[in-house]
Amino acid sequence: MTNEKGFRIFATSRIGAPAENRLREHGYDLEVFEGPEAPPKSLIIEKVKSGVDGLITTLRDRIDAEIFEAGKETLKVVAQIAVGFDNINRADANKYRIPFTHTADVLTEATAEFAFFMMGMVARKMYESERLVREQRWPSWHPFLPFLGDEVTGKTIAIIGTGRIGLAMIKKCSGFDMNILCYDPAYQNNDYVNGIQEVMDLRYARGIQKEKTAIKYVEVEEALRTADYVSIHVPLLLPSETEKPTYHFINEKTLKLMKPTAYLINTSRGPVVDEKALAKALKEKTIAGAALDVFEKEPLPADSPLLDPEIADRTRLFHHFASGGQITRLSVDPEKGMAGRTAQAVIDILEGRYDGDPARMPYVVNKEAFAK
Repeated sequence: MTNEKGFRIFATSRIGAPAENRLREHGYDLEVFEGPEAPPKSLIIEKVKSGVDGLITTLRDRIDAEIFEAGKETLKVVAQIAVGFDNINRADANKYRIPFTHTADVLTEATAEFAFFMMGMVARKMYESERLVREQRWPSWHPFLPFLGDEVTGKTIAIIGTGRIGLAMIKKCSGFDMNILCYDPAYQNNDYVNGIQEVMDLRYARGIQKEKTAIKYVEVEEALRTADYVSIHVPLLLPSETEKPTYHFINEKTLKLMKPTAYLINTSRGPVVDEKALAKALKEKTIAGAALDVFEKEPLPADSPLLDPEIADRTRLFHHFASGGQITRLSVDPEKGMAGRTAQAVIDILEGRYDGDPARMPYVVNKEAFAK
């Protein structure tokens, strides 16, 4: 289908050639900031003010009243290639009645599997082992020297946040015969948890696993005190937004609840973890280790306490790419890829699909602004 209106789109980042080409095949004039760094906000304002119809954004871009004011005459959609939208001021978007979209669902499995891989990497000391080999410091084979890792199989994990990614993490952990403690400040998915328990029981009954395992919802204190691994899967909620904020949910107090042999895994949002408190806990061996894919400030600053060489052997740090799989990021299929879903969201709005009603469009976040 060719769009004869010649819609103009500005993307603050590459989203992959297949999705970019799909937009161009619809007749859109697509301009992409090549990066890889983020464009300055002044450039985004300039492009929006020049009359673009659509703006494709990432978590790096601050989208607020300045942007919406610049595009009040022409801007019709902000399409975010991410599941999170902390960078978009929802109240401002609603005030200007501009729908913004995100890419939930398609990155669920990729993010959960990466969280699981991170957990195994920090627990089994894989980085230290490879470094030992690469630096030719491996003296000889020994049954347990120079170090031992911690198993994942049969251990207890606390899943903090049982939304889409948390549930996917539960599914993967159940396959490793883990006991699972769930905590969610907003909603308990008891049907899913009961289903996992049925699978656990069947695996034990059929001899697939040697020991019985269990899954249940508990209070956060019990989850933190009991778990060998704590995996964070909550959205970032500020104190001004809710009675149960998640900003610095992991802090000096909650870290002290954890066992000294426990590990922390975070693939949710950086500010959910107080990084100074975490570095202190690692240095004092309050917990055994941590693996993080997200940070309070990204890229991670050179003076971050998490880069302290003293805790390097217990801290695995990654560049916010838990969802960074080929299909998940680049597929043009909106049922499989973030890029495809971003492009489809732009098309839905600009071409007036769903009878031109953003409240009915599947990827629009701020549907309340268009409720009738």
